[in-house]
Amino acid sequence: MMKSTAFWLACFITAHEGKISEPYDCCSYLSMAVPRLLLHLVYPTSSSLLLANCKPSPLPVLNIGCRRISTAAAQRAPPSEAAVDDFWRWLCERGVVAASSAATVKPGFVPEGLGLVAQRDLPRNEVVVEVPKRLWIDSDTAVASEIGRLCAGLKPWVSIALFLLRERALGTASPWHPYLDILPPTTNSTIFWSEEELSEIEGTQLLNTTMGAKEYVESEFVKAEAEVILPNKHLFPSAITSLDFLWAFGILRSRAFSRGRGENLALVPLADLINHSSSITQEDSSWEIKGKGIFSRELIFSLRTPVYVKSGEQVHIHYDIAKSNADLALDYGFVEQRPDRDAYTFTLEISESDPFYGDKLDIAESNGLDETAYFDIALGCPLPPLMLPYLRLVALGGTDAFLLESVFRNTIWGHLELPVSRANEEAICRVVRQACKSALSAYHTTVEEDEKLMEGDNLDERLRIAVCIRAGEKKVLQQIDNAFGERESELDVLEYYQERRLKDLGLVGEQGEIIFWESK
Repeated sequence: MMKSTAFWLACFITAHEGKISEPYDCCSYLSMAVPRLLLHLVYPTSSSLLLANCKPSPLPVLNIGCRRISTAAAQRAPPSEAAVDDFWRWLCERGVVAASSAATVKPGFVPEGLGLVAQRDLPRNEVVVEVPKRLWIDSDTAVASEIGRLCAGLKPWVSIALFLLRERALGTASPWHPYLDILPPTTNSTIFWSEEELSEIEGTQLLNTTMGAKEYVESEFVKAEAEVILPNKHLFPSAITSLDFLWAFGILRSRAFSRGRGENLALVPLADLINHSSSITQEDSSWEIKGKGIFSRELIFSLRTPVYVKSGEQVHIHYDIAKSNADLALDYGFVEQRPDRDAYTFTLEISESDPFYGDKLDIAESNGLDETAYFDIALGCPLPPLMLPYLRLVALGGTDAFLLESVFRNTIWGHLELPVSRANEEAICRVVRQACKSALSAYHTTVEEDEKLMEGDNLDERLRIAVCIRAGEKKVLQQIDNAFGERESELDVLEYYQERRLKDLGLVGEQGEIIFWESK
């Protein structure tokens, strides 16, 4: 018989792993989730509930990649006209474009910095850029270079980063210098923010994710420096610092395309100038990789416009319709004023200390979940359908533990989709609401204060991103708290497993009374 002992509900409120988008969301295989809030809900043999200390732990401060410059605009200063002209000639010489007069698009100065500007009216789905593989910068490019022998065993992005940094150090001696000269020295991605700027997102999941990304890059740099850079100084024209490495990571994360989850990433000159527009809502990919022709093995990167574009206007695509504002801020350095972009990620975990750990894990895996489950909750959207059943499973214990017996294994998920017992439902309501309140207490501003700031027209771009992120997270947390608060107020009127079972057996009357059968 199963023991009626304590259960643990470990509720990590973190940022989820980035999703592949276009352009490539670099290093999607990274686990960027850094726990900020850990709650243990203890369900002892008695009916009392104990909530452990749930104050967020201090965040590490890393002094890398945060050069202090007066304004974000100064940090993103576009290249000179001469550099752009040189880049265009370089493309023409290599056959990417036939001639300037016949070009469909050309690089141009736009509000974002550089972009692709239509040279004539372009119908929807018009191919605007085709770049052969010999002009991509990918892991094959790194392997074929003078540092190729050093790339064996390295992560693809690390080998590309080292290639970029070496070629950049070579200056005009590098055949890639016209392209490298137009790459920005930084972006508005939060990985490049100063400590003062990062303080504006204190308490947010984005801050944890940003610090996790920087810690990851720093650890990869230390490893690459010890194993590749220092033993082969003769192959690198100048010293490579952690700041340089962070720059390469940021360039790849914001500009590279990928055909797979963390695989085959590539920088594609000219195509990577394409900017994002929130007005484009098509979910179909605007680019593809195809063969150059029937008898050619060469690959071509083909980019098309998803909408009609007038001559002289900028060509845009949509990077990823499913990304949250936190994702956009981390990857590309911008946010959108759309409620469904505001999101918060709950990470729920079946603790190994749970006496029913094995049974719960087996049930979770049988229903497409795991020991840890991530639930993205967007503003104005209902809770993910699997969140409540998973919560009830994790919280299952006490007198409800009989549902974990093997006889219920094929039907238990159906029971978990509905309230199990008052104690179970009350437990999940209390722990989620406490988690929300604890998370909300970590912010240094209110939603009202943030909204007032957003009304101003003189916000620095990075401050505007910060205010949007923290206001959005708080709104979602309030939404979740309200949802579980309403559920908590309905505990007395909800129908639980035992009542449903009695009804199934015909032992409950029309007024809800229990019917007792007496033998004659």
